[in-house]
Amino acid sequence: MTTTYADWTDAQERTTVAVDDHEVEMAYRDEGTGDPVVFLHGIPTNSYLFRDQFEAIATERRAIAPDMIGYGGSAMRDGFDRSIRAQELAVRGLVDELGFDAIDFVGHDLGGGVGLRYAVRTPDAVDRLVLSNSVAYDSWPIGTITDLGLPETARETSVEELQGMLDALFRDTLLGDDHDEAFLEGMTAPWASEEGVTSVVRNASATNTSHTTEIDPRDVTADTLLLWGTEDEFQPIEWAERLEADIDSCELVGLEANHWVPEDRPAAFTEHLTDFLS
Repeated sequence: MTTTYADWTDAQERTTVAVDDHEVEMAYRDEGTGDPVVFLHGIPTNSYLFRDQFEAIATERRAIAPDMIGYGGSAMRDGFDRSIRAQELAVRGLVDELGFDAIDFVGHDLGGGVGLRYAVRTPDAVDRLVLSNSVAYDSWPIGTITDLGLPETARETSVEELQGMLDALFRDTLLGDDHDEAFLEGMTAPWASEEGVTSVVRNASATNTSHTTEIDPRDVTADTLLLWGTEDEFQPIEWAERLEADIDSCELVGLEANHWVPEDRPAAFTEHLTDFLS
């Protein structure tokens, strides 16, 4: 049976994390027992992106899937940083609260950038790292996100207009034409308010290339798997090939997918992920 976005959010827990001088609410899923695996999505998605992989891992391990601050069920109010530097702080706060000394980290898009920072800055805290079509080096932000982050976008875009823009974005960039409507609803529903419009614009404006250029992937010591969509125009596979060359213990697996790899190829993604983490 398909897990709907409503089912997913109903099962979320909530906590408060410190980001700079702000206390910010973070929503997350927490299931299973054993060594922890943290899943982190990117922009403009939320933790529901990983629903299939989360449920598979939770049968063997403890699976943790937060919504980044400013996304999904987490705080969307204005007035706090949503950059990957801030998201790293938020995830560290969650990990500390849950009492984990070390984690395995699975990141897509911006979530992968957070994972890279986490693994570089505290090598002993990440045992295994999985990156999927992740931002790295100066591969980002893309023009679509830069335009979305203009302040006037928040002032001039209605809820209905944003919903149409996001729905079209996913339909145009998912593989094939037969899309899961539950996925599309899960990706657009969190933004269906005036607060949501402002939040997604602030998230886009927080994309800062310096937060990946200030770290060196050659400092990653975790065993690393790159699960990369070979058809992605946003984060082309050349960036994955560079990561594979720079990270000592690293394997690149190309999957026939666009940017949203966990959704385009859920079975193959889950199989490679579970094999690597087991």
